[in-house]
Order: sequence, then C-alpha cells, then structure tokens
Amino acid sequence: MTAPLPTRRDESWRYADLKALETVWAKLAGPEQINVPAGETLSRQITELPVIDGVGMVDLDVTIGDNATFKLHVLAHHADYGRIQVRATLGDGSHFELGGAILGSGSQTLEIVTETIHAKPNATSNQVVRSVLAGKATGSFLGKINVARHAQKTDAAQSVKAMLLDRTATANAKPELEIFADDVKCAHGATVGELDKQALFYMASRGIDPVTAQKLMLQAFIADAFVSVDDDAMRDVIEGKALEVLEALS
Repeated sequence: MTAPLPTRRDESWRYADLKALETVWAKLAGPEQINVPAGETLSRQITELPVIDGVGMVDLDVTIGDNATFKLHVLAHHADYGRIQVRATLGDGSHFELGGAILGSGSQTLEIVTETIHAKPNATSNQVVRSVLAGKATGSFLGKINVARHAQKTDAAQSVKAMLLDRTATANAKPELEIFADDVKCAHGATVGELDKQALFYMASRGIDPVTAQKLMLQAFIADAFVSVDDDAMRDVIEGKALEVLEALS
C-alpha cells in the first residue's frame, strides 16, 4: 500500500516541490535498508539520482552496528526536483559520516534531508553539506539530530554552507537538535553567501581570468564535502562530476 503523499505540515517536507512529487509518488520505492555489521566499515557514493518524470529520490534507512562506520557521499544536481533522504541509527561507539553537495540552476528544487539517531553511547557523527545555486534554484538541507537519554558521550556535528551565484537563487538550512542526554557535544553551523569579490580581484591581479578564478573558488568550496572519501580514485570521480556540473552552472 502506498504511503500518503507528504504535506507541508511535515517539517521534513517543508521546502519540497510537492506538486512535482504528486505525479510520481505511487511509482517510488520505499526506503532502502542498509545494515552495517558491528565493527565493520561501509561506504556509499551517489552521483546520480534515479529520475522518474523529472523527480529523483534516494531514501536510505541505515542501521550502524556497535563500533561500525558508515560513510555516505552524495551529489544532488540533475533532477527538476531531487531529494536525498537518510535516516541513520547509530550503535555504541559507531560513526556516521555524510558529505554532500547540492548543485542547482534554473528552477530546480534540490534537498538533502537527514535524521541522525544517536541511540547508544559513545557514537559520533559528522555532516558536511555544500550548495552552489544559480538562477531561481532552491537548495535545502534539513538535518535532525536526536540523542537518546542514555546516549552519553555523543559527539555530533553539522556544517552547512551555501554559495549563491545569483540573487534569485534560494538556500535553506534547518539544523535541528533534540538532546535528552547531558554529557554530549553537539554543534552545527550554517552560512549563506556569495563569491568573495576581494578574492576574485586578488586572483585577477595575479593574471587569473574571471572565469578560471570563479571555477577554482567553487571547486575548493565544494571539495570540503568530500575530504572524508577514503579512496583517492573515488574522490577524483566525485569531484570530477561535481566540477563538470559546476562549469555548467557558472
């Protein structure tokens, strides 16, 4: 039986393109279940969303065993409406790492939505999301961190930054903390800005043309999301794909 279509009363769908979603909702599969056994490390990279009628969605429900690690690196870029949704439940001493980039232009609506549940003590999580938006695109990150009452020694962090190439683009960042334990360290930061004109001027004074200067600055900005990719070859693939999309945006 198909789940009911979300509404804006559900905070996690606050910025979604529900009109686009309505036409394909019945065709979408349920969440993919991922179980990381205790003590093991699993990595996943997503550079393309499976698109149906302009709508691309990835929905992951991840259970991370005790002392295990799950690393997820994603690109949201090519759907009219694209959504990457992740629910991660952490065991004792486990770690969840997310690196994501949202690259939008035109009238695209793209979002990364996470729910990180620190269910047991001593677990850590780190989420880094970078957005570059042009035209009338909308890019959103909604990240909820839930720390259970007995999940002491939790260490959770979120870093969300967006770069607007046009004043008509929109960036949304909504970090949310729900903490019931008292011996934890949780931090989040969110910024929205434009390319640094002084930095562009400095690079021009060193003989770098404006197009190349902007490309280099955006490449460095996005690279923050992928420093945690362990495999050098895979990092090159992801960053190469991101650079290809960035060149089209700028």
